[in-house]
Amino acid sequence: MDFRAAERDFFRALNAFVEPAVRAGLGGPCLIPCGLIVLETTGRRSGLPRRTPLLASLIDRCLVVATVRPHSHWVRNARANPSVRYWLNGREHRGRAHVITADARPALPETLPQLVRVLAENLLARYAALGWSFAVIEPGPPEPA
Repeated sequence: MDFRAAERDFFRALNAFVEPAVRAGLGGPCLIPCGLIVLETTGRRSGLPRRTPLLASLIDRCLVVATVRPHSHWVRNARANPSVRYWLNGREHRGRAHVITADARPALPETLPQLVRVLAENLLARYAALGWSFAVIEPGPPEPA
């Protein structure tokens, strides 16, 4: 088995174990602004929902998630369809992902808080040049009751 296949199998097994607990609220950002979320993207080829537990930082209502794995499917899926769902502290939310990679730096909307824009346009863009990938998730409007 090659390294990429072993890595893929490892993360699939880990995610299957962790994802239900994180969706229920375990490990989410609470007292400190970093913690686990579950990000749901739409598969760019299959059109099916794909859920991935990720470490996130909560900054001024927005989430910042990152990966050092250049082949992460959640990054490709979020770039292809930026409308996402995520679970934060056991609650479901909807949002829009702004993906930042070495080869794609989107124009960030004015609706993002200033601190998040400065962070994304300066610090995150520099790390993206080193091969990291990021998504700034802007929360969407609240779901109707």
